[in-house]
Amino acid sequence: MKISRFIIFALLAGYLVWVVYPMAWVAYSSLKTDEAIFREAFALPPLDALQTDNYTRAWNEARFGDYFINSVLVTLTSVALIVMLGAMAAYALARFYHPLGKGVFWLFLAGLMVPVQLSIVPLFFELRALGLLNSRTGLILVYTANGLPFAIFILAGFFKSLPRSLYEAAVVDGCSEASAFWRVMLPLAKPGLVTVAIFQFIGIWKEYFFAFMFTSGDAGASVRTLPLGLANLSITSQYRSDYGMLFAGLVIVTVPILIVFIALQKHLVKGVTAGALKG
Repeated sequence: MKISRFIIFALLAGYLVWVVYPMAWVAYSSLKTDEAIFREAFALPPLDALQTDNYTRAWNEARFGDYFINSVLVTLTSVALIVMLGAMAAYALARFYHPLGKGVFWLFLAGLMVPVQLSIVPLFFELRALGLLNSRTGLILVYTANGLPFAIFILAGFFKSLPRSLYEAAVVDGCSEASAFWRVMLPLAKPGLVTVAIFQFIGIWKEYFFAFMFTSGDAGASVRTLPLGLANLSITSQYRSDYGMLFAGLVIVTVPILIVFIALQKHLVKGVTAGALKG
């Protein structure tokens, strides 16, 4: 028994080092010069020679400040719409009977099976016809539509698992359908809401393909997000490898994801566990 525990502990420790060390290496390499990165790749930077200007240059010269604001606006708005609309649709499909209810539910799930590459051409022409190319609004609509199937799939299971007696008690106490949903049923689905929000935040924050396709040329430069900003670093550095600034950009992109995950990891574990037990 002790040997098996030691083996499991050793495997988990090895996996931890394998996952965490590359991120730590990028973080402290972002405080070094290119020469130091190549000369002593794995050495920590000396405290009296920290290259904090890598972050300044990435934020200003590479326009990471603008890209960061765009990513925040697009991601938070998209996540809020996905959670709100997904919760309402999932509740309606899970709680009320309608002859077409199952068909609509499976239609939403079909969205999970369609590769995003197949939707690029029709989405491009649709956004162009609506005048939403090279705009935050266009990206938000695309991300919301792309995230709804996953949200409905997760949240419908949560609403189905909630006791119907709670809904009936709310109605008996005088709640309308809308009031029962917002004041009783929705708070009980909090683990599912947080789970959906975390997964969608991470996915949208680091999304590149849609942002690249729908914010092209000089017209889309002002609404580009952080993943596109990383690709823009090679142009900003005049096609030479400025690894210090590149690593600084990677840290800027990664830190918000780590903060959100660490802050909400307890809710994420509860949500996944509840979904597994109730499924």
